[in-house]
Amino acid sequence: MMILALALAMAAQDTPDYRNPDNWLCRPGRADACAADLSATLVAADGKQLVEPFKAASDPKFDCFYVYPTISLDKTPNSDMVPGPEEKRVAQFQIARFAKNCRVFAPVYRQVTLTALRGIMGGAAVPVDREMAFNDVKAAWDDYLAHDNKGRGVVLVGHSQGSLVLTRLVATAIDGKPAQKQLISAMLIGSSVPVPIGKDVGGVFPTIPLCRSADQAGCVVTYASFRADSPPTKASRFAQGDRPGTEAGCTNPAALGGGKADTHAYLNAGGNMLVESPGDAWSKGGAPVTTPFVSVPGLLSAQCVKQDGFNYLAVTVNADPADPRTDTIAGDVKVGNVILKDWGLHLIDMNLAQGDLVDLTARQYAAWAKR
Repeated sequence: MMILALALAMAAQDTPDYRNPDNWLCRPGRADACAADLSATLVAADGKQLVEPFKAASDPKFDCFYVYPTISLDKTPNSDMVPGPEEKRVAQFQIARFAKNCRVFAPVYRQVTLTALRGIMGGAAVPVDREMAFNDVKAAWDDYLAHDNKGRGVVLVGHSQGSLVLTRLVATAIDGKPAQKQLISAMLIGSSVPVPIGKDVGGVFPTIPLCRSADQAGCVVTYASFRADSPPTKASRFAQGDRPGTEAGCTNPAALGGGKADTHAYLNAGGNMLVESPGDAWSKGGAPVTTPFVSVPGLLSAQCVKQDGFNYLAVTVNADPADPRTDTIAGDVKVGNVILKDWGLHLIDMNLAQGDLVDLTARQYAAWAKR
């Protein structure tokens, strides 16, 4: 018992202090990573461009709690608590736009780094500490509940590693616990949330179902995206269940009731999640886009597809060679010039339907408030 008590005391001592504002990537009411430029250029099918400014809510009624994906370029297996430019950039491109409707809280955490992931993919034995990453996020969540929530509804938002950490948090600290009353929804993107085959509830969450309506609260939005003409391969790590009798949940934020629908994308105008570069020309003969984001109405559509044991969001690029707008999008994971098809469109999972996800939070909040 003494050994266990000592171990718990040491773990608590090692946990970051989330009363320290430096341990948050984003918090309401300050100029931080989520206060970056979010303006977007709408590129119509005829090539015409229109700049869309961004306006955050002046008095948001609910909160968003975000955990970012594997992005740290620190050279150690787990990152430190000092966010680099890459962590700040991913906040700009994944969560900052949610401030249209909610207060955004995003803790810094000692995640498994991109450096470690590359080593593991290369066959190296890298001593990563996933417990450390989870314990940091759990401590940040507990701090948020104790000091900031004050009975407000909250949307959990995560991608990739962040989604995996939040999945565990929901399973262990929210489902069936008092905090479930505050859950507007959990947007667990770019990972697999297992459910019994053909069911919306069960699996990893005993009582929290998948979202099947935009006016449903207390539910889960989840998907992993692949190009419709490049479905998951046998080596894919996403879009499948974790044991026999389960499958990955798939909910299309543009059409939660099912079917195919155009998505409201906010894509990187130039560069990628790690590297900023000058904006591309998104239409033939058009001027390069100068805003950080680009929106392409009608170019992308998506639907959930079950195929060969996978359940994934199939994304179609509605290319029209006759019009001047681009006929393709970037977003594949590459090593050099080789596309890793088993990863699908993992890099832009959230951006493919970011406008839909943001708008969905407002409708889900309204449903939560009524309930």
